[in-house]
Amino acid sequence: MTELEEFRKEKDDFFGSHPQSPLTREQKRDFHGLKYFPENDDLRLEVKADEFPVKERIEMQTSTGDVQIYFRHSRFKFQVDGQDAELTIYESENGFFLPFVDSLAGKETYGAGRYLEPEPLPGGRFSIDFNMAYNPYCAYNEQWSCPLTPFENRLKVPVRAGEKLFHE
Repeated sequence: MTELEEFRKEKDDFFGSHPQSPLTREQKRDFHGLKYFPENDDLRLEVKADEFPVKERIEMQTSTGDVQIYFRHSRFKFQVDGQDAELTIYESENGFFLPFVDSLAGKETYGAGRYLEPEPLPGGRFSIDFNMAYNPYCAYNEQWSCPLTPFENRLKVPVRAGEKLFHE
């Protein structure tokens, strides 16, 4: 079993049985695991992110109408299946945050986007593994409050890695 497969199994176990799972009691009864894209080594990246000269404060709306504060940290370019793409990394007191929506949103991936926590590396670089892309808790239960992906992080390319759309 690969490290990613082990991680996914542990996540499925958590979702299916843990009291802090985002799933309702009813959802847990019929839960047989989340759906994932196959592991994709091409979407495990180390990128050079260009820092913004001024860390602009961003108020991200949430799924419940609240606001969460982030700062625009940096932007990076990459390719998906030969197509150019670009995303912004945000920063908060909790670390780095990378919400994104891809062209599969609403069909194969969650319509409001998926999340990643980029790992900072020396020299303005980040480790970004789209295989770890996950749905926010509000994808499973509308009582959770989740930041909505800013328009600048809406991609026109498909990102076939990470979690797929949740279907009960």
